Amino acid sequence: MEPKRIREGYLVKRASVFNTWKPMWVVLLEDGIEFYKKKSDNSPKGMIPLKGSTLTSPCQDFGKRMFVFKITTTKQQDHFFQAAYLEERDAWVRDTKKAIKCIEGGQKFARKSTRRSIRLPETIDLSALYLSMKDAEKGIKELNLEKDKKIFNHCFTGTCVIDWLVSNQSIRTRQEGLMIASSLLNEGYLQPAGDLSKTAVDGTAENPFLDNPDAFYYFPDSGFFCEENSSDDDVILKEEFRGVIIKQGCLLKQGHRRKNWKVRKFVLREDPAYLHYYDPAGGEEPLGAIHLRGCVVTSVESNPDGKKSDEENLFEIITADEVHYFLQAATPKERTEWIKAIQAVSRTGK
Repeated sequence: MEPKRIREGYLVKRASVFNTWKPMWVVLLEDGIEFYKKKSDNSPKGMIPLKGSTLTSPCQDFGKRMFVFKITTTKQQDHFFQAAYLEERDAWVRDTKKAIKCIEGGQKFARKSTRRSIRLPETIDLSALYLSMKDAEKGIKELNLEKDKKIFNHCFTGTCVIDWLVSNQSIRTRQEGLMIASSLLNEGYLQPAGDLSKTAVDGTAENPFLDNPDAFYYFPDSGFFCEENSSDDDVILKEEFRGVIIKQGCLLKQGHRRKNWKVRKFVLREDPAYLHYYDPAGGEEPLGAIHLRGCVVTSVESNPDGKKSDEENLFEIITADEVHYFLQAATPKERTEWIKAIQAVSRTGK
């Protein structure tokens, strides 16, 4: 019998030869991980055996890359994968760890709906701590802070972070808080904003994180932006990122010129309603943006070129300016979720 498929989807993988990062279609099996150049390929580009392997998450080998995890095989070969967002990475890590444990115990992989143990881990769980920090009621309050004639939106100070850790009994001393905050910064859960905090991250200060009221930081998915003297066009561009993130993940997008399909990371924001898309292998600046106010989004059952193909789960966005975008989800369920989310945002977002 063929090994059971546990999880599949797009992840960004680090190449072993040229050290480049490329999106791959990744399939987690009971006994290994296969990765393909694209979903429709019949044979994988490689396979990672899970027997005897170890998994490291969060992986801090790449300071500027978020949501990375590492699999080390029995031959001491390291394989690095990057997810599009926190919950996606943790789901891959959870299932992969369980698959490894099942192999060691000679058991079949089976999902159980048991509640998670509430025992405190021996080490700090950075992902859980990050989610607590972002809690709307009990987390760190995001403010608009002013420094050097600039306004930093959706932001907070280094001192606020340490104060929050102390008040939540996550640490015993502020020095411990600096160690934890530095780990959050290195893993990408926090980002520096402003010259002071960026200088510390670049290594010119003793500690990469500063317990300082003039050092500003922000959550990577918070809609942070900085306002200063700028042109009207710059203000309009920054306005796009004010919206709260509703949904994010990787989809295939058809190019407008060459009509080729490429994997892109999409981030859906509301109020204002925008769908930004990025190179999933890196880059903080979006490759493009789709203004969703008044758009139409529908399923497409055939290739937009009018040719017969094996492509499935296609959908189309037609903007108010009548620009057409063709996208492809990995599953029918994922396509439905994206269509519903975009439809909701197009009605409510400005």
